[in-house]
Amino acid sequence: IYQDPPQGIADAVFSPDRVDTAFIDRLLSRCSDNLSLLAAPATLERVYDLGPDAFDPLIDILRATIPSIIFDLPHGGTGWSKRALTNADEILVVATPDLANLRNAKNMMDLLRASRPNDSAPRYLLNQTGVARRPEIKPADFAKALEADPVAIIGFEPQLFGTAANNGQMVAEMEPGHKVSGQFTELALAMTGRHDTRKARPGL
Repeated sequence: IYQDPPQGIADAVFSPDRVDTAFIDRLLSRCSDNLSLLAAPATLERVYDLGPDAFDPLIDILRATIPSIIFDLPHGGTGWSKRALTNADEILVVATPDLANLRNAKNMMDLLRASRPNDSAPRYLLNQTGVARRPEIKPADFAKALEADPVAIIGFEPQLFGTAANNGQMVAEMEPGHKVSGQFTELALAMTGRHDTRKARPGL
């Protein structure tokens, strides 16, 4: 989803003394009945060198008021991102099917397994598969290297994702009947530990 709300997560991180439920509620940009967005900074005017515990007050408030929190973290080894990953209930690594992503995904999966021995294992998905005339590493080779199957394989759909991005819409909002929308629903249910009751069959 591509949106540019006037306020976002930086307002909370740089004003820890103001962080409370009402303040966070004002910063959240409502996208749908079940989704609100706390956007990343859209400008480069400010330096964002943050300490490992910079997000702790924000996360504490969100955990007390919101059922599910999703952090979209960049690839990198910052202290705050490593802390967020270590403390997360579930982790999903997103990779495209090339050698660099395979290497990075394996390193990250190995690190997370070692640093979270008593937590659920990190999962991964393959994104932008099936690009014409592009050599790709097969899902089976990814599964062998990462010692796990991907939870989803998202095909390359430039028209769908490009239009959604340009319109500032979610894929499921723009094309609710599309295969990818169904994959996102199944992925969300799996990551939150829920089940799709619409598929349940009547029984004794």
